[in-house]
Amino acid sequence: MRVAVLADSDTRWKWGALTASRIVGEKSGGADDSDGSRARGSRGSRGEITGFLLRGRATPTSRQLSEVASGVPAPREVTGTEFIDLVRTGPYDVVVLALVGGSVQAMLHGLARLWPQPVRRPVLVTGYVGVVYEKLADGLLLRHGADLVLANSPHDEARFREVYAGVGADASSVTGAALPFLGGAPYGGVADAVVFAAQPSVPEKRADRAYLLRRLVGHARLHPDREVILKLRSKPGEHTTHIEELPYQRLVRDLAPPPNFRLVYGRMDEVLDRAGLLVTVSSTAALESLHRGIPTALLTDLGIREPLGNHYFLGSGCLTSWDRLDEGHRPTADPDWLARHGVTHASDPYVSVRTRIDDLLAHPQLPPPAPYYTPTTATGYLPGILARHRLDETPPEQVTGVRRVIRDALRDAARGAYRHGVQRVAPAIRRMGEL
Repeated sequence: MRVAVLADSDTRWKWGALTASRIVGEKSGGADDSDGSRARGSRGSRGEITGFLLRGRATPTSRQLSEVASGVPAPREVTGTEFIDLVRTGPYDVVVLALVGGSVQAMLHGLARLWPQPVRRPVLVTGYVGVVYEKLADGLLLRHGADLVLANSPHDEARFREVYAGVGADASSVTGAALPFLGGAPYGGVADAVVFAAQPSVPEKRADRAYLLRRLVGHARLHPDREVILKLRSKPGEHTTHIEELPYQRLVRDLAPPPNFRLVYGRMDEVLDRAGLLVTVSSTAALESLHRGIPTALLTDLGIREPLGNHYFLGSGCLTSWDRLDEGHRPTADPDWLARHGVTHASDPYVSVRTRIDDLLAHPQLPPPAPYYTPTTATGYLPGILARHRLDETPPEQVTGVRRVIRDALRDAARGAYRHGVQRVAPAIRRMGEL
């Protein structure tokens, strides 16, 4: 089985690559192969994985990619139209779209143009990289049209089906799974570090971010014998799924943290190996921590509010405050909540995914992808989505010769200039403004 993964950020590459590894029957989170030829994992591995990055604002750097231990060779950058052309010419059995919702929709429409009639084609898979706490209907309908829309928990599976049924869309694509990066050694009660998992855009306000940082530094001062770690997603100038306008690295400068306070980058699973408590507002890291049985705290200091995402953890038993944590409180998670939300599971949650893919591949022909959004149902919405990915133009196979060379050169130059401005010039200007 040959699997192609298209991702648009570091976190989505992690999800897409590890999901593909689960599809081909591999263990997640393994080390990269020395020969780089294909991903190999547990016994019974049945395929190879090729990775691609969709060029854009959040395209990850080499450093960010190095932190994703997926066992999949490093991906290469492509545009949306280039990827569609690669799928047209490449013998892929499965295509994993690890993208933001609008990009998934654009790719589905672009791929649908390749197969206007039933034909033997790849199985199209998409899903969510973590906690689904906002834009549920919008995100789901943008993903409709894939053969499989993966739900990370029984809770999400029920919600997804309800949304599709509510608009009269086919819900058969919704398939139960789990976050592919849940793993690691169970918590043994020995590690004692306090880890705060920072998020690029939650909370957004400077005052709120400064408050959380002050409390974290204050906790380090209260407990000088305990290692306190600020786990950061990216360095200034790098981008993830969300733009980080106010990096914690800069906010911490004026706080003079004590010696037991540390800023750490790198793989979350390795940081969790040292954790005796994971603290966050609503990061997906909380699910990784809970899966391993590490005491996990979802902060209520800024309220329990939908924009923060911590409302997702209602009923988990993990909502608490810095005041209680300073006093030594360690939350205990509710087992039923963990099971409903896909944090714990009795068996391999990807069995149904592999079974459905095998069933679809056994068909000599598959119908064209049929997204819910069409030029008829979303006349004022869909054209803008397609235009952002240049899919409102002539299909790539019809653009040839000098015209194609000039067009691609101009677009590459424009993207390079844009990325340089976003990742280098803009951060420099912000730093100058702080002087």
